[in-house]
Amino acid sequence: MSKPKTPKALFLDRDGVINKDYGYVYEIEKFEFNRDIFNLIKLFADRGYLIFIVTNQSGIGRGYYSLKDFLNLTKYMLSEFEKNGIKIERVEYCPHLPESNCNCRKPKTGMIERILKDYSINLDASWLIGDKQSDIDLAKNAKIKNKIAIGNSLKNCDFYFKTVTQAYNFLKDCNEL
Repeated sequence: MSKPKTPKALFLDRDGVINKDYGYVYEIEKFEFNRDIFNLIKLFADRGYLIFIVTNQSGIGRGYYSLKDFLNLTKYMLSEFEKNGIKIERVEYCPHLPESNCNCRKPKTGMIERILKDYSINLDASWLIGDKQSDIDLAKNAKIKNKIAIGNSLKNCDFYFKTVTQAYNFLKDCNEL
C-alpha cells in the first residue's frame, strides 16, 4: 500500500498580491482584486495545492482600523474566492507594529509555524508569492522552496513578474507546479 503524499501549499501575501496595495486597505468598497488573481490561485488549487494567506496587518496595531474591520474585509475576500471556486484553507495575520518584535511578523516564521501545527505540508514542493522583501525572506526563513516576487524584483526570489497577469501567463504552462 502506498503512503499518502504530503500536501503542497501556496502561501500568498494579501496587499500587493491579492489586491491593489495603496496602504492600509481595510474597506470593502476600496478593496480591488488584482487582475487574474483568481486564475492564478485556481491554477495552483487545481494542481492540488492547499491555499493560505499570510499577511502583516500593522494598521490594526497602529489604530488605523480595527480587528473587526480586518475580519469583515477578510470575510468578504473569502466569499469572493469561494464564488470563484477557490477554497482558502486559512488566513494568518500579524496585527503588531514592526517594533513589537513578535514572532508572527514577516519575515519571522510564526504565521507559517501556526499553519504547520495543523497541516502537514511539503515545503520543498510549496510556493510563496509576495511583493515585499519580507515576504521572500519569510519563505527563505521558513524553508518554502519556491518564491515569486510580484511588482518588484527582490533578492532571493526564484521568479519575478511585474504583474499577477504575467505570473499567471507564465505559470499556466509551467511543468514545475
